[in-house]
Amino acid sequence: MDVTQAKQEHLLALKVMRLTKPTLFTNMPVTCEERDLPGDLFGQLMREDPSTIKGAEILMLGEMLTLPQNFGNIFLGETFSSYISVHNDSNQVVKDILVKADLQTSSQRLNLSASNSAVAELKPECCIDDVIHHEVKEIGTHILVCAVSYTTQYGEKLYFRKFFKFQVLKPLDVKTKFYNAETDEVFLEAQIQNITTSPMFMEKVSLEPSMMYNVTELNTVAATDDGGESTFGKMSYLQPMDTRQYLYCLKPKPEYAEKAGVIKGVTVIGKLDIVWKTNLGERGRLQTSQLQRMAPGYGDIRLSLEIIPDTVNLEEPFDIICKITNCSERTMDLVLEMCNTRSIHWCGVSGRQLGKLSPAAFLSLPLTLLSSVQGLQSISGLRLTDTFLKRTYEYDDIAQVCVICPFSSNES
Repeated sequence: MDVTQAKQEHLLALKVMRLTKPTLFTNMPVTCEERDLPGDLFGQLMREDPSTIKGAEILMLGEMLTLPQNFGNIFLGETFSSYISVHNDSNQVVKDILVKADLQTSSQRLNLSASNSAVAELKPECCIDDVIHHEVKEIGTHILVCAVSYTTQYGEKLYFRKFFKFQVLKPLDVKTKFYNAETDEVFLEAQIQNITTSPMFMEKVSLEPSMMYNVTELNTVAATDDGGESTFGKMSYLQPMDTRQYLYCLKPKPEYAEKAGVIKGVTVIGKLDIVWKTNLGERGRLQTSQLQRMAPGYGDIRLSLEIIPDTVNLEEPFDIICKITNCSERTMDLVLEMCNTRSIHWCGVSGRQLGKLSPAAFLSLPLTLLSSVQGLQSISGLRLTDTFLKRTYEYDDIAQVCVICPFSSNES
């Protein structure tokens, strides 16, 4: 912390100290083999050292606490706490003492003083103490400005300031990726990296969705009474420079799910809320800005599958249900054509009229088909034509289905 000293001699002395928790004592163990000249001397000294952990003397981490020797690092999302003391070093009574503490950042100036009222008088060898707290929400240079004004017993008004400069660092690197599913679901992958020099305990990483979505966290591996075991284990520690991936699934709320035009234009998904603890329990919290995705390009007509079996039998008909949504701003008159492929054969009449479909409206269409080839097959060959504009839309690789032979070939 850089301090600018006042040049004028004053009756009052100002001291500012950062309040932070102590750290565990670290020692440098010196060991040797018993056949060496010192023998067990070094081992005995370490066992007698009160700062070492009994039974684990060769570990560098001791069991004692060490008071902070320097200002230390401040990270975005942590709470900056400072102790301010004004002491009367003179032999006379000082009156009307006003202590003011402001925090200057690159974008704003904040008043951190607990009280803006002046103290009537301060006797010799007495002091005024104050503790300030501030949750750091900006990175970069911060300047703590402490100003003291007072009046001497002769009526002279004096004033001085001190400046304390410190840097706020970035603790986490957050990257996001969006995946748009065939349905209206959106999958969000959040990559969180610890870029500090100490491990973090990740207390909470959650997604607060926007008003149009419900969110499901996909970060558990087994269902239990308390909601499931975390993918990352019971002790959720993130070591320095390590990265962890969190996955979330967002689904439109029922009142918006059927409004294709509304969901199509939604780019704001929500924001991440991250809470962690470091060292001896110092708490930090970050909230990202609103996360935005690229709006999916559905075109004028969107065709998706509502129901499809995972596995079907070879050359046996099976049913699917298609959902056709009008994503345009005009009414369409649709005709459905079904074109067979090498492996997929459609059952039914091709070229049938589906009728008129209003903007943002949808219809569910049951269809029957069969596959003549085993294995993982793509469902293709659907074609929609808007008779109003004579415009045709073709759909290939709509979905995939696994085709198996129902007869066993183990006969000898």
